Amino acid sequence: QVHLVESGGGVVQAGGSLRLSCGASGRPFSPFALGWFRQPPGKEREFVAAISWKGDSTYYADSVKGRFTVSRDNARNSVYLQMSSLNTEDTAVYYCATHAGAYYSGTSYSTDRAYDFWGQGTQVTVSP
Repeated sequence: QVHLVESGGGVVQAGGSLRLSCGASGRPFSPFALGWFRQPPGKEREFVAAISWKGDSTYYADSVKGRFTVSRDNARNSVYLQMSSLNTEDTAVYYCATHAGAYYSGTSYSTDRAYDFWGQGTQVTVSP
């Protein structure tokens, strides 16, 4: 069992920045890739970003490329999402998740079915 807790959400004006954090406990952290997803109001959950278990590869949705940066700190069992140039379309509940495959070396990071444990989410609201 893995327990994930997101933090750092809030209300920010368009053009601003936020940094989300996600702390994990319950099983070894470093062998697993990590992902960030979001669910905008009234819409399906969507992929945002992911980072490989080694931390040497990152993946982003087209909508956030160049604006968001995912990183991890295995010593702190944490993953981060630095968000900048936020716009109103970034308003959503943001979730972190752990990939189901230890030492995964494939390219399937954008589907939520690839992840087995999820946090409860943190709300990000971008005002005009």
